[in-house]
Amino acid sequence: MLRPRAFRQSRLLIVGCGDVGQRVLRELGGRLRVRVLTSSPERVPALRQLGVTPLVGSLDAPASLARLAGLASRVLHLAPPPGSGSKDPRTASLLQALVRRGGLRSLVYGSTTGVYGDAGGAFFDETRAVAPQSDRARRRVDAEQRLRAFGRRQARSQGTAVGILRIPGIYAVGREGGDPRDRVRRGSPVLAREHDGFTNHIHADDLARACLLALWRIRPQRVLHVCDDTQRLMGDHFDLVADLSGLPRPPRLARDELRAQVSAMQWSFLCESRRLSNVRMKHELGLVLRHPGLSLVPSPLDMGATPIG
Repeated sequence: MLRPRAFRQSRLLIVGCGDVGQRVLRELGGRLRVRVLTSSPERVPALRQLGVTPLVGSLDAPASLARLAGLASRVLHLAPPPGSGSKDPRTASLLQALVRRGGLRSLVYGSTTGVYGDAGGAFFDETRAVAPQSDRARRRVDAEQRLRAFGRRQARSQGTAVGILRIPGIYAVGREGGDPRDRVRRGSPVLAREHDGFTNHIHADDLARACLLALWRIRPQRVLHVCDDTQRLMGDHFDLVADLSGLPRPPRLARDELRAQVSAMQWSFLCESRRLSNVRMKHELGLVLRHPGLSLVPSPLDMGATPIG
């Protein structure tokens, strides 16, 4: 459990309050002072209804971030990088704003396990070197590098703990773009078994709880895999989704045939194979997974959250 006094005295800033950010808010249940950065003024009323203080500003407009300096003792950074290029200037702008004043105790960043590229199905922990194979992953590596450099400086001068959560596929019933049944309903193909690779997942509720715990328990400069206990081939995963949902299993295609039918981004998900250890997450955060395997049962936090930010 988190220490009540330290918990109540904290001031939290969430940057990128989409589905997971809103699950974090619902998990908190109003027990903490929270501010949320949003680039959309029209989202302000909806944020206020969630019991938080909205701040209008954009990571693409550094001058709009000046008020963030010294505003929060803990920061949860869930905002994605830009959609192109190999760098993440958004994270650079956020760090430039945060460094102007002290008082920052922790900063937790939601990255992706895509930074490893294709590991050929190997099972590994967080000590493995990154090997990004797409610009999407390279942008995340750039953000991680900026955060770790910031963390080294802040740990010496302010005692700030900066941590990185490497996250695989996020899913939940009703999650926009993340309900695994939607893919099966569309009949989206998967690789034939002899060409298939291992995939990793985390339920959005467990990810939200991991984010909260990390804000108080992350060690400086620490990287954690936030994933469930399953180790399945992707085709087997979606076969199971289909079986549990009473839907037809997805078609299986040969490698070249499938690659010709999907986008470059979709192919990067389908062709990369890895198996992740979550021992560090469990031991260091003390997280007990509520969904250690595939769960298609609605949870209390499945309340139709819509992206805000």
